[in-house]
Amino acid sequence: MCHSTDSRPPAPPDPGPVAEHEPVTLTSADGSRLAAHVALPARPPRGRMVVLPDVRGLHPYYRDLVVRFAEAGFATAAIDWFGRTTENDERGDDFPFRSHLPHVDPRNVAADVSVALEHLAGRGATGPAFTAGFCFGGSMSWRLSAGPVDLSGVIGFYGRPALVREVIPEMRRPLLLLIAGNDSVTPAREFEEFTGELAEAGVPYEAHAYPGAPHSFFDRAYAEWGEACADAWRRILDFTGRHGAPAGPA
Repeated sequence: MCHSTDSRPPAPPDPGPVAEHEPVTLTSADGSRLAAHVALPARPPRGRMVVLPDVRGLHPYYRDLVVRFAEAGFATAAIDWFGRTTENDERGDDFPFRSHLPHVDPRNVAADVSVALEHLAGRGATGPAFTAGFCFGGSMSWRLSAGPVDLSGVIGFYGRPALVREVIPEMRRPLLLLIAGNDSVTPAREFEEFTGELAEAGVPYEAHAYPGAPHSFFDRAYAEWGEACADAWRRILDFTGRHGAPAGPA
């Protein structure tokens, strides 16, 4: 897995007030139940963000992360992967994600992201839309560069190029890759090959590696990676600013 139950995301720069945050249950296009957690900024949002979690799904790190994104000015929803294969929404450290993960279909991910964006729009949040994923979710986020969802850009931490490569010819939306320099899951050479393939295909992308940083470094418990976390936030806000979101809340 990526982040543990005890992990918590770092705060964005200059965090603003959050109006509300809560768990919700949505219904996807195929009638499946979709567990999500939503947070709304107190001021008019700069855009919408859908958070795509790691292999264990919607656990406490990501419920906290939606609040951090709302502090950064985004109306945000984090979604779970596993509503089609389990009715239990608990995602503790003992959740048997390995038996559920093979059933996650990228087409359903795209549909679920669309439903989450529609939910945010229904709560008064419109404007540019982005995804931000972690580990498995990073891969699914990057894949949406080629998908049917109307997105202004896709962001991924620690994703796996092997899960994305097949859709490179169809990619058209900008990607932001935030790479752990000492990733125990994906060696640096795989990202080098991946970015070379993106460049050859003419896909708009930005890649930033943090030398020595471990997989899942975006965690406030890792004091030694505090500057990397701060830089990642700056790059997210810069990327979303250049691809549709205004510089800050109106």
